[in-house]
Amino acid sequence: MRRLAFLLRPGWIALILVVIAFTYLCFMVLAPWQLGKNSRTSRENQQISDSLNTAPVSLKTLLPQQNSTAPNAQWRRVTATGHYLPDAQVLARLRVVDSDQAFEVLAPFAVDDGPTVLVDRGYVRPLPGSHVPPIPSPPPGAVTITARLRDSEPDLPGKDPFSRDGFQQVYSISTEQISVLTKVPLAGSYLQLVEDQPGGLGPIGVPHLDAGPFLSYGIQWISFGILAPIGLGYFAYSEIRVRRQERAQAPTPQGPATVEEKLADRYGRRH
Repeated sequence: MRRLAFLLRPGWIALILVVIAFTYLCFMVLAPWQLGKNSRTSRENQQISDSLNTAPVSLKTLLPQQNSTAPNAQWRRVTATGHYLPDAQVLARLRVVDSDQAFEVLAPFAVDDGPTVLVDRGYVRPLPGSHVPPIPSPPPGAVTITARLRDSEPDLPGKDPFSRDGFQQVYSISTEQISVLTKVPLAGSYLQLVEDQPGGLGPIGVPHLDAGPFLSYGIQWISFGILAPIGLGYFAYSEIRVRRQERAQAPTPQGPATVEEKLADRYGRRH
């Protein structure tokens, strides 16, 4: 225990606490964060891949009721017949399409004998000063559209909707927020039109199938969490080894002289 007494010094106590806190963050926060992002990305990539190889189905099979959502069918292609509600259009601002700023034009769509669902008609580019350009109205009357199911986005804290250039504008495609804003009941999932659809504007493609670096980042944080206490143990062992070497090299103190040595020394000096 005396060999480890140096661990109770303030400097070593602080180092131990830092290593414990870092290891906890690696295993309980940072690694799960990156691995969770990898799981979500892999899941979305699988959904996109499935949607590209699966024929469209009727929207009402996935969203049968007004309050329906379909999180397990995101990106799935669906068809729906109904009509747009152009008076309740909303713009999603500060969107990025093909690496450039855009507005995404959102309009409720009342499905025949089905729910009313929000439809992302596509994008338009803003005018200078982020003003809204002229936007063609969706076609009147009944139309049939093909679109991809999308999950509602979360609200952005501190980013409230506002009105400008004659349009209500939002910062995220949150079906709940837009439903309150337009006073139109909307299903939980929304639709993103594919190319060449009635009411479509600039088409928004599907993301590239890229798993990203999240798995490797997660593994790196796990590795850091393992290496940190190992490094602490190595430093402690090195300190113990240095202290042993110092004790071994220290000169041995002289003990008290014996009676014979004292007499020999006394008579030796006389003669």
